[in-house]
Amino acid sequence: MTTQAPETRIVQAYRVPCDGGGAALGHPRVWLQIPEDKGYVECPYCDAKLVHKDFEGKV
Repeated sequence: MTTQAPETRIVQAYRVPCDGGGAALGHPRVWLQIPEDKGYVECPYCDAKLVHKDFEGKV
């Protein structure tokens, strides 16, 4: 059995919500702040990587 890789999403803003994307199968909505020098943040619940559009392909 293999584990799926965490989801990577390209986003437009530096402050973004994450709720796991699965309604009842998701997690509580959290707001995450992407550091402007790093370009991405990982959700502490679902491990999704949220990448700002300016850093797409760079992280």
